[in-house]
Amino acid sequence: MDIIQKYNVSVPRYTSYPPANYFEPMDSGRYIEAVDESNHTGSPMLSFYLHMPFCRHLCHYCGCNSYLMPRTGDAVDRYVKALHREIDLVAAHLDRHRPIAQIHYGGGSPTAMPVGVLRELNEHLLSLFPTIDRPEIAIECHPGYLTLEDWQQLTESHFNRFSIGVQDMDERVLKTVNRTPSLLPLQQIVDLLHVAGATVNMDLLFGLPYQTAGSFVESIRRAIAIRPERLVTFSYGHVPWVFKRQQILEKIGLPPTDEKRRMFDEASRLLHEAGYRSIGLDHFVLPNDELFTALQEGLLYRNFQGYCTRRTTGQVYAFGATGISQLDTFYAQNTKDIEGYIRDTMSGRLSTAKGYHLTPQQRICKEVIERLMCNYRIRWSELADTLAVDHDTLFSAIHYDPAQLQDMARDGIINLSNDGIAMTDLGHPFVRNVAAALDPLMQYTDKKFSKPI
Repeated sequence: MDIIQKYNVSVPRYTSYPPANYFEPMDSGRYIEAVDESNHTGSPMLSFYLHMPFCRHLCHYCGCNSYLMPRTGDAVDRYVKALHREIDLVAAHLDRHRPIAQIHYGGGSPTAMPVGVLRELNEHLLSLFPTIDRPEIAIECHPGYLTLEDWQQLTESHFNRFSIGVQDMDERVLKTVNRTPSLLPLQQIVDLLHVAGATVNMDLLFGLPYQTAGSFVESIRRAIAIRPERLVTFSYGHVPWVFKRQQILEKIGLPPTDEKRRMFDEASRLLHEAGYRSIGLDHFVLPNDELFTALQEGLLYRNFQGYCTRRTTGQVYAFGATGISQLDTFYAQNTKDIEGYIRDTMSGRLSTAKGYHLTPQQRICKEVIERLMCNYRIRWSELADTLAVDHDTLFSAIHYDPAQLQDMARDGIINLSNDGIAMTDLGHPFVRNVAAALDPLMQYTDKKFSKPI
């Protein structure tokens, strides 16, 4: 059987373990207890995520919790006030000596908000806690609406990492998916950000209508010429049963699986020739990037915000509608209802809707899957030492099936040894499959996920 056909099946992305569709109904009281406990367990560093749900237009491919920005009324102002209120409610339960390692704005389109709003939110958080040396303060940017003055103001608002959502350089593709192209030349934007001392991610998406391996490689070629520190080639995750707007793309027609695989393979080849190094599932970075150093040292990490280093990793406290907090032993997600979020928060209550409390066994499994997803390898003896458990405890916490792993080794996607698993170059796109093979929850599940390719 063809390798792509065999392994291109529904498996989690593993931005968390367990994945978010395993979360259960949860009240805010239990989350506050977990916040209090987080001062004494897990990383002492703080990572804050702020969800900005509004967009000026909704892209058809989008898998985020996004909503059209209201053109009238005060919904945006009320949402921002609720964010400030939620920050104060959570901060009251956090040790004020804990340092901020990371602040990340996602959405929606965070840059649909006035830059002054973003600056005030940053300054609110920075006024409450100290920071590590060089904390990462990152924002996802839609370049379709930002003027030169907007970009300049963003660099003056404490941000030092910018993820620019280019998606594709072909305007026909962008028009088809309802994406507005960049208002300014991308080279001009990146040059401005580099002068300000910022790190730049350029994000591209493959698997969209009218894309071919040739057209996507041309977009990659143009991106390389601009020379951002990081280039990200996200695989479009087609989950129309979750996001109905994706059905529009299904009707237009999506590239076949083998063509989508060629897009990634050719892009990867070109990026490597240009001096970029592979990180995780879909990132390519320059050799002096701290993500590459972390990968070499086995210290790469991943959360809902993406790949990061242990230096900039803390327990994640999320603010805003749908925001997901990732604590050492606990996940909590706010309501998706924007009006409900505002109402609860302004009444002095957190709007926690769902969550998950990890068992000791699941914490072990979480560490196994995180290491595999981030560093492409697991050494059982090293992991047992880190977790202070014996090998029997380690293997009983995961789904360890030697026959299944040996089958993957015969297919050439992993190398097996007495002390671990290592992904092969051929197997990199299927690391999610190997993680799922080790996941007890995936052995009997009715959950639906996207495919690796």
